[in-house]
Amino acid sequence: MYLSNISSGLELKEGLENSAFEGDSQPEQSSRRGQEQAVSMEDCPAGEESYTQIRPYAGMPKEVLLLYSSKARYRLPREILFWLTVVCTLVLVAVTITVIVLSPPCLSWWQTSPVYQVYPRSFKDSDADGVGDLRGIKEKLSHFQYLNIKALWISPFYKSPMKDFGYDVEDFRAVDPLFGTMEDFDDLLASMHSMGIKLIMDYIPNHTSDKHVWFQLSRNRTDYYSDFYIWVNCTEGHPPNNWVSVFGNSTWTYDPERGQCYFHQFLKEQPDLNFRNPNVIGEMTDIIHFWLKKGVDGFRMDAVKHMLEATHLRNEPQVNPMQAPETVTKEFDLYHDYTYTQVGLHDILRGWRVVLDEYSREPGRYRFMVTESYDYKEIEKTMMYYGTPFIKEADIPFNFYLLDLPDGLSGVRAKELVELWMSNMPRGKWPNWVVGNHDKPRMSSRAGQEYVRAINMLLLTLPGTPTTYYGEEIGMENVNVSVTQDPFGKTPMQWNGNLNAGFSDSQNGTWLDISPNYKTINVEVQQSDTFSVLELYRTLSLLREKDIVLLRGWLCYVWEDTNVFAFLRELDGLDRAFLVLLNFGEDIETDLSTITELPDQLNVRISTLPDTPSSFQKSRIRTSKGQGLLLEYFTSQRFHTGHSSQCYVSEKACYLSALDILYKC
Repeated sequence: MYLSNISSGLELKEGLENSAFEGDSQPEQSSRRGQEQAVSMEDCPAGEESYTQIRPYAGMPKEVLLLYSSKARYRLPREILFWLTVVCTLVLVAVTITVIVLSPPCLSWWQTSPVYQVYPRSFKDSDADGVGDLRGIKEKLSHFQYLNIKALWISPFYKSPMKDFGYDVEDFRAVDPLFGTMEDFDDLLASMHSMGIKLIMDYIPNHTSDKHVWFQLSRNRTDYYSDFYIWVNCTEGHPPNNWVSVFGNSTWTYDPERGQCYFHQFLKEQPDLNFRNPNVIGEMTDIIHFWLKKGVDGFRMDAVKHMLEATHLRNEPQVNPMQAPETVTKEFDLYHDYTYTQVGLHDILRGWRVVLDEYSREPGRYRFMVTESYDYKEIEKTMMYYGTPFIKEADIPFNFYLLDLPDGLSGVRAKELVELWMSNMPRGKWPNWVVGNHDKPRMSSRAGQEYVRAINMLLLTLPGTPTTYYGEEIGMENVNVSVTQDPFGKTPMQWNGNLNAGFSDSQNGTWLDISPNYKTINVEVQQSDTFSVLELYRTLSLLREKDIVLLRGWLCYVWEDTNVFAFLRELDGLDRAFLVLLNFGEDIETDLSTITELPDQLNVRISTLPDTPSSFQKSRIRTSKGQGLLLEYFTSQRFHTGHSSQCYVSEKACYLSALDILYKC
């Protein structure tokens, strides 16, 4: 009644047959072990079910193992572990999907880094000819790494007669010899990408140079190119209407070769392209493809509001109806109802956006688009470049309103200009700020050197993308030079106190004279001064990138007066926040005791001036003329919840400390 009682009818002999263990004594020993491991019904206590299972042993065959695996005490733990694994996997997948759905979109490279505008002619000369070039930019890429800048916008370097500093393009697919070769460009781009730096090109769609082959073929009426530009019948000295160019005087110039007038919104050497001709759109789109295939990361679209004009050619209304028509010669003498921001403009730009998006499919290679349009009091026209909730256009239109900060500089003025953009910006869009560019005199000369640090702190602590013109990071100033050389006197970059400020090794001077203050205002000197303009810029740039409050938090206004502008940066779910307090007036003590959401003590994280206390009471925050303070504080109270009209955020997000993640809330 031993093995014969096993329900399966398994024979021991069959289960133990294994040629690897065959020998003279094997049958006897194996039989004895099997008998010892068998359990008789007589060995079971009365009342218990008989147990005739073979106990497990090393090397047992599959058939014995299967007998054991079917028993409850072995099957149940196994099933529990299996279903526990399934449940854990499903929970993990659900949590992952939930985090993805609830997480706000990751910020792109153009949102996390300042954009730095390089004017190549004045940045760095590599061949001692007195003019900056592409190789010179490559030599100084370490400067951008030092400042934590990962996006460069390089002003035009196309082949050009240089009537308008490179904005009159003779060949969109060639590098002007003044700046180097196409090989130099390819080498620069490769070096930038290897260092994690993106390149934004200046794209100039509105016009070409009159030396461009298209214009030469158009003026002699070559079929395909005949209507590439805007030609109308006229006689010399008698333009068809009163339209005035940006640079003054008539927008029409008579061409004796064609016997007609051509239209130009800028210099007469810059004829406007005819974007009502589909072939023109096609050719200009091909140029975008050309540079995207080379690997550029985006475009700054120049002077886009000028791209279309009304076809009826009616006179534009005068700002002053009583002004004698023959004296209407300046841009602001007219309302440009027929030459600026015409219907169809945004369709062209959205078409180019589609092209950029096609090249953005490669992971990590998003192609950026920013538009330039000075719309002055008509800010609603600027906001149209953001696109609509259904149609994407520019990532950002340049915000030039802070360029007006020196005009009546004060805390109130600063708040007005910030609020102007934030209150008009479409919901959910990303802001941006510009305090210097090639079109305006330097901020340090307009506002005063003592305010440069506070202005840079404003630029780098507001939400959105800051844009910096070369030299603004060290507080360079204007110099009186010939208007034909540079209308705003922006001299070459000041790198050190050596010959030509380290800009060039030329023994015959530079294309513009070096500023006389280069011995004291230069990169090398400021790198060794903790409170220099350069070191403050670098510190703020590094903090902005790594601090989630400055990148994604709320902006809330808390104070403005003649001297001071103050605002908060806070994030839901985070008990840490910042108060930014900027003095654009005179020495003053500011009392913020009425702001109940602020704790009594505020710690100084960054000050633009030395000898600043480590903390302030909120009722007594004393600042000097031109001083900026970044004050850190800790509280669970949020200001924006009770002051929604004073606060803005591009996309609301909350911080979950338990998982160290952001989620939509």
